[in-house]
Amino acid sequence: MSIPKPLVQLNQLFIVITVLIALLAAKWLLLLPFLVGVVTLATKRNPVIMAGKTLLRKPASSYQMEDRAQQLFNQWIATICVGVAFISFLMGYTLVGYVFSIMVILAAGVALMGYCIGCTIRYRYMMWKYKRKKYSA
Repeated sequence: MSIPKPLVQLNQLFIVITVLIALLAAKWLLLLPFLVGVVTLATKRNPVIMAGKTLLRKPASSYQMEDRAQQLFNQWIATICVGVAFISFLMGYTLVGYVFSIMVILAAGVALMGYCIGCTIRYRYMMWKYKRKKYSA
């Protein structure tokens, strides 16, 4: 199953904007991308992407597609990082909160520009797993 690229980009933009607003205005707003991430990971359905489907001007199949499994992997990374940031702010570890928030903003921002850090991490992990299995047998 695949996801149209404009919907993936909408989700990335949502993450960048909400985390940036949270850092500038109110840290509790980190709950918004965190909860969207939790819902996505629990149901395998992203509320932002689902809502964004109505904005597509052409049939979904006419857009460049992104791998669904890769997007779920990326969502895991983003959700964990936003969760760590939120908990860090709650516990008074503001530096850790800022570091994890900025990592999320940078990763999603760079993805909007065309380079997927999560894709690189997943690819290297899969290659490591393959080599480990191949040479251990």
